[in-house]
Amino acid sequence: MPSRARGLLYALAGATIGAVAARVAYSAFTRNKPADLSGRWTRKNHRGEPITLLEGPAFVAGAGAAAALTPGLTPRVRAAALLAGAGSGALGAYDDLYGTTSFKGFKGHLSALARGEVTSGAVKILGIGATGLGAAALVSQGPADILVNGAAIAGSANLANLFDLRPGRAVKVGLLTGGPLLAAALFRDQPAAGALAAVPLGAAAALLPDDLGERAMLGDAGANALGALLGLAAITKLGRPGRYALLGTVVALTAAAEKVSFTKVIAGNPVLNRIDMLGRRPVDPI
Repeated sequence: MPSRARGLLYALAGATIGAVAARVAYSAFTRNKPADLSGRWTRKNHRGEPITLLEGPAFVAGAGAAAALTPGLTPRVRAAALLAGAGSGALGAYDDLYGTTSFKGFKGHLSALARGEVTSGAVKILGIGATGLGAAALVSQGPADILVNGAAIAGSANLANLFDLRPGRAVKVGLLTGGPLLAAALFRDQPAAGALAAVPLGAAAALLPDDLGERAMLGDAGANALGALLGLAAITKLGRPGRYALLGTVVALTAAAEKVSFTKVIAGNPVLNRIDMLGRRPVDPI
């Protein structure tokens, strides 16, 4: 079989397994969630309406199943995907369940840590940094590459979470960034990179209707895992200049988020706002 055709089949398998597994997990979680946990997995959205955070664990489960079962991935890449997705997802779930709003952003959590106060956000930041480095170590060559790639994976995990403030936004950002990555991998005949990019895209796309319908949200668990997996796919696809550019972009956007509201920027740009509102309920009149 020609390698391009094989790459397309790998990508289709990754997306399909991720989508089916994510939908099965979401149905199981929302149907059988224990009564004593129902409140802990529920949050109020921007309208003040209750929605479930179980979309996040469903995404982690779906993407994890796809990473484990998708053909075409080497053992080291498969292990890196499982570590990046499950590790960042578990740490995000910890922050979903036990986090507070007393401290926000890198500055807030790290400032608290400097004063000796360990917040759930600080645990997540340090933990995702460690899992990012661990995943990078499996697919990188040399200490410098491990540091750059690990920072890109961890930074992507955090950045995706910064977009999870409106229905479907984080998933749309993931699809809009991961789609070209998948297309480039297939065009350049890189089957493994294409399969790896397809894994989170399939799981995310399958959960998008419930996210847009304001029945569920990714939360930290799902958004962190989505970003980490896309970051991993990017660093395995890009050359060194591209990986440095990725890291610089992630750092710049993360720093900007400390000062600027992404929601206000998106609302003020007609094109971005149209994409953001696509498939969503209309905004309530003031």
